[in-house]
Amino acid sequence: MSTGALYNDQPGGAEAAVEAGQETTPTSSSTGAAFGLFSSDFKKNEDLKEMLESNKESLKLEAMKRIVQLISKGKKSSDLFPAVVKNVASKNIELKKLVYVYLVRYAEEQQDLALLSISTFQRALKDPNQFIRASALRVLSSIRVPIIVPIMMLAIKEAASDLSPYVRKTSAHAIQKLYSLDADQKEHLIEVIEKLLKDKSTLVAGSVVMAFEEVCPDRIDLIHKNYRKLCNLLVDVEEWGQVVIINMLTRYARTQFTSPWKEDAVFDDNEKTFYDSDSEEKQGQTEAKPYIMDPDHRLLLRNTKPLLQSRNTAVVMAVAQLYWHLAPKHEVSIVTKSLVRLLRSHREVQYVVLENIATMSIQRKGMFEPYMKSFYVRSTDATHIKTLKLEILTNLANEANISTILREFQTYVKSQDKAFAAATIQAIGRCATNISEVTDTCLNGLVLLLSNRDETVVAESVVVIKKLLQTQPTQHSDIIKHMAKLFDNITVPMARASILWLMGEYCERVPKIAPDVLRKMAKSFTSEEDIVKLQTVNLAAKLYLTNSKQTKLLTQYILNLGKYDQNYDIRDRTRFIRQLIVPNEKSGALNKYARRILLASKPAPVLESAFKDRDRFQLGTLSHSLNVKAAGYQELSDWPAVAPDPSVRNVEVIEPVREWAPSVGKAKQPKSDKFYSDDEEKEEEGSGSGSEDSSSSGSSSSSEESGSESEEESSEESGKTSSDSGKSSSGSEASSSESEPKQKKKKRTKKATQRKSKSTAADSDSDENGNGPVGKTSSSSAESSSESDSEEDSDADSPPPPPQKKTVAKTKPKVEVKTKKEVSLLDLDDFSPAPPSAPKSSVFSSSLLSDLEGLSLSNVSSAMQVTTPAFGPVKTYELLHHMTGKGFSAKYHFPRQPCLYQPSMVAVQVILTNSSDHSLEEIHIEDLSPASLNIHCFNTVERLEPGASVTVSMGIDFSDSTQAANFQLCTKEDQFSVSVQPAVGELLMPSTMTEPDFCNEQKKLMGMNETSVSITMATANTSKQNISKQVLSVANVGVVSSGQNDLQRFAGRTVSSGALVLVTLELREASTALLTINTEKSVMASMLLRDLKQALSQS
Repeated sequence: MSTGALYNDQPGGAEAAVEAGQETTPTSSSTGAAFGLFSSDFKKNEDLKEMLESNKESLKLEAMKRIVQLISKGKKSSDLFPAVVKNVASKNIELKKLVYVYLVRYAEEQQDLALLSISTFQRALKDPNQFIRASALRVLSSIRVPIIVPIMMLAIKEAASDLSPYVRKTSAHAIQKLYSLDADQKEHLIEVIEKLLKDKSTLVAGSVVMAFEEVCPDRIDLIHKNYRKLCNLLVDVEEWGQVVIINMLTRYARTQFTSPWKEDAVFDDNEKTFYDSDSEEKQGQTEAKPYIMDPDHRLLLRNTKPLLQSRNTAVVMAVAQLYWHLAPKHEVSIVTKSLVRLLRSHREVQYVVLENIATMSIQRKGMFEPYMKSFYVRSTDATHIKTLKLEILTNLANEANISTILREFQTYVKSQDKAFAAATIQAIGRCATNISEVTDTCLNGLVLLLSNRDETVVAESVVVIKKLLQTQPTQHSDIIKHMAKLFDNITVPMARASILWLMGEYCERVPKIAPDVLRKMAKSFTSEEDIVKLQTVNLAAKLYLTNSKQTKLLTQYILNLGKYDQNYDIRDRTRFIRQLIVPNEKSGALNKYARRILLASKPAPVLESAFKDRDRFQLGTLSHSLNVKAAGYQELSDWPAVAPDPSVRNVEVIEPVREWAPSVGKAKQPKSDKFYSDDEEKEEEGSGSGSEDSSSSGSSSSSEESGSESEEESSEESGKTSSDSGKSSSGSEASSSESEPKQKKKKRTKKATQRKSKSTAADSDSDENGNGPVGKTSSSSAESSSESDSEEDSDADSPPPPPQKKTVAKTKPKVEVKTKKEVSLLDLDDFSPAPPSAPKSSVFSSSLLSDLEGLSLSNVSSAMQVTTPAFGPVKTYELLHHMTGKGFSAKYHFPRQPCLYQPSMVAVQVILTNSSDHSLEEIHIEDLSPASLNIHCFNTVERLEPGASVTVSMGIDFSDSTQAANFQLCTKEDQFSVSVQPAVGELLMPSTMTEPDFCNEQKKLMGMNETSVSITMATANTSKQNISKQVLSVANVGVVSSGQNDLQRFAGRTVSSGALVLVTLELREASTALLTINTEKSVMASMLLRDLKQALSQS
């Protein structure tokens, strides 16, 4: 695109030409100026046309780059359509791609010319290049001419069966375009949607669900068979696809599951309880049985939970609304922290998130009360953001926190933003109404504001006081008198009208002041605003009825003035009042009821939130934001009283007999739960671990193979890997699936020998791999953690426990017992004997000796040994799996030693192992990303013999961030994409200091630099030694000696910037403790706090 910028700087360029035309305008006539501009445009396009008609491919390519650049700047270039469309048959792939980009933009405008090239587009649908096939379909669907509907329909059907997931994704997009062009094709399109919904590619899922929502959102029967697959694929779908799928599944769940909001609900994640209760449902009575959550309902909640960590705010908002509408009430608070995190985003995002929080905080104050400080107004906030934060603070107000909130409001009242100050006074009024204990305090505060210099503040105070006085008028006649004295100084019409209303309503309580106020109003009646005039007429009428001696003449005078007023409302009101209160022959019986009509007791106004009725709309929708039902809004249905048949979501797959299946831990495998097995294979392929167990799926191994190739193609299209690496990795998957039985035999015997030689070190390794969801990412990409999450979910929800293929046992004590006694010959990477309901474990097992058997003491940080002799084992993470690496595997760990290369780098040791049957040569690192990370690579390993291992050292400057370091691990023949992701505790180095020094430094890091949380300690972690052990297992910090038994301190510095990190653990009663972290790095503090809390609260 840089060439386009140069072109615009040249005299013959588009910008220069237009400027030249404009420069001629002062000396020429208007006609001449117009012609000058026209001719310059003409010349500019002629220049590009000549380049497009040239015989040189380079000139054509340059011209197309310039044209696409013009389009990106919003400049019109439709007159170039004939010249561009000629090049659609070019053999140059780059040129062809740019031509299709242009055609997609202008095909709808230039339909006739586009139709001339339709045969070329049809030929391009058969092109070997997936980009060209997809682009041709995109252009074809952009031609909005009914005559080509049959051609489009045929093209969509063919593309839906394409081997490339990118083309299938494009066909899903084309479905929506064709439906908007010809709705009569709906039935045919539904057939294509049904086919695409069965697609296993994560690239296609979001697009086809979007097509489903556009074409047939009421056809829920299409979702039944694909529900579990969509839930399990969700975490790997691209972000905007996740939003669409989550919204669709929210609607689906509201029609298929019963409400979890019943008072007698039972929430037990234990699988046995689910299915025992299912049998009870069939026998028991409907009214007496307790609520048991459907396993598929739980599957949806569990698989969406990890997406709360998404970087995309729309995804987080979608998950939040799903939990709000579907989750049991005690689980909804899970989304709170993620929503509060979004408040650090852009102003537009803040506005939408705050609107949704305002609605949620009305019903469930407890959710956001711990994060009340996040809603304090900042001086940089826009007025609409300030108003929303004010709304939320008012919703959160209760007896416990009202004093804090009112102190905050006192500051807001002094704001220079007048609209915000007025809104604050309204908020004070709402607090006074809702919390009776502070009503008097608020009233006194508002009365003090009446002497404020700012008219807006005074006016709003008067209006709010008027509403508050209606709740208890007998006690506050003094306030009414005070307001009457200030009446002359108040100029805002609404405030004057409010005071007049109060005088009239409570005229009997201020009998001397009210007539005097009426006298003053009679003088200035003609110059007042309409709203003040109306209240003056009302005041006159009420005083006439209660004190006619003093006010009879004044009332007649005001009624005469109102009779001839310019405003018809005032004239009508005057005539009505005259007939009502002044008796004559015409007034009749109505005159008798005048006092009852005008002086009737009126109910006190209820000060309510503006967001009270917004919960009728689904959170996160446009309708909710506008508080009006927008076009296309689909209402959430009510929960069904009786859940529909859950068996409709079962998928029948015929499985071949597996003679080699081991008996231990696999007894239930060939039963009815075939969907999960199939799905897990898909996930394994997605992460590049090979289709190790493809015979368990219903489809043939060749179809699985094509699926994995499609995945590689999709990643290649998005620019994440090069075409070569895509081919090599897909090739490796193909070869692995072909030689599957042989590899299985080799693998099991090899693993058996490795078990004997490596002892429990391998157990430790595989356990770390299994701990992805806990926050210790260990595979070569984020997919591994999502896989283990989704597999865990399917474990807990499927009727028979499905086979776990990749993740290992969730807790180490389980791994110890079973691997040593029952499945010692099995590869733990493929088979997990852990029960499905095993919880996520802490990092360490209870038996420390077995964990330490295979570990070298030399790996323990020397700095740690100096500062503290406490225990600190090394955790090993997988960098490259031997199946993905064609026999080449790599693992890494953080030795917690100072890095030799640079002090700001974290030392990383990588163990390279050759498990193949041939030597590997020239093992090295390439393509480091992101570019901002400073990585010191290890020296090239010239040769690695079969069965040999070598340990190499690297240094990575993570810049105090847990962002993964991505690079290519290359051999002479292949290259593999891998990543090193540090835990936050590995970014620290121990610091030695005395207790007084610690306290002095801690005082400097108070306020915004302090993060604390109350935790419940596990019984095993209450001793001083165990606490040190758990803290050091999470973070590379030093122990600070303390003279107090109930206080433990740890100090460290960040490796990259040297920022001080101070950890304090104060033990309290009943196994509780206060964990405090003081550091300038607030993000690191919150992450470290989470990891430490998890380690200390789990035994």
